[in-house]
Amino acid sequence: MTPVPDALRPTPDEALQAWATRVRANREQVDQFREASAADFYAPIAGMFRADPRRRDEPTLETLRALVQPTDTVLDIGAGGGRYALPLALVARAVVAIQPSDAMRRVLAEGMSEYDIGNTQLVSRRWPDVSSDVHGDVALMSHIGYDVEDIGPFLDAMQTAAQRVRIAVLLSQAPPTEADRFWPLIHGVERAALPSLPEFLSLLIARSRPFEVRLVDRSPQTYHQPDQALAWLRQQLWTAPGGQKDNLLQRLARERLQERDGRFALSWEPVSVGIVTF
Repeated sequence: MTPVPDALRPTPDEALQAWATRVRANREQVDQFREASAADFYAPIAGMFRADPRRRDEPTLETLRALVQPTDTVLDIGAGGGRYALPLALVARAVVAIQPSDAMRRVLAEGMSEYDIGNTQLVSRRWPDVSSDVHGDVALMSHIGYDVEDIGPFLDAMQTAAQRVRIAVLLSQAPPTEADRFWPLIHGVERAALPSLPEFLSLLIARSRPFEVRLVDRSPQTYHQPDQALAWLRQQLWTAPGGQKDNLLQRLARERLQERDGRFALSWEPVSVGIVTF
């Protein structure tokens, strides 16, 4: 008798394939509808990832600080503009910030200079390509992985490169969720959603990887100016400025943005964040 697949108990291969299917469907929609270039995906919004490394108002960061020891070398995979790399460099022995985006590395380097943080090494190559050349005590993936189709080797490389612990910080819903709501109006189709925290935990269970997860709230994504929100929406919907779809996107963004105390957001509902150690 042929075994019947059980969606509640996938095999490791089934879980990896389900993850890959979601990521591939998401990417294929971009290939079908995009009008804008993908030269450096993060260039238009890199400045939004600048943050004070000494801030104490972010529950996720406080949890990460508690997980890192003073003797640790932290591998921050997809370090972005240093939102976590720089604060962790203040409590760890060293940080290796792995970030292929030129724009993001520039923001990170500016933060290192501004806050006089010298124990951070910048690496421009992608993970897991660079994994054989860097090793540490902690491997951190923060708000990346959602769009990594071949997630198995990505996680395996984290397991090999980090001697003490692996940490994944993932939202309960993928970061582009608020932008995904615009897809039916702009492109005429529902957005193929990326996997996020629930799928990641299912994947670890299917692969028999023990883990612990801590849940905290994240404040809504806000913007200083409406133009910042529009830049993010353009990035997620791949519209070209001046085009018919972009004009519609601008109108819808103006209608949906909500202002509170001089800040703007598409939604003011908090989102759960999972800090997963495995």
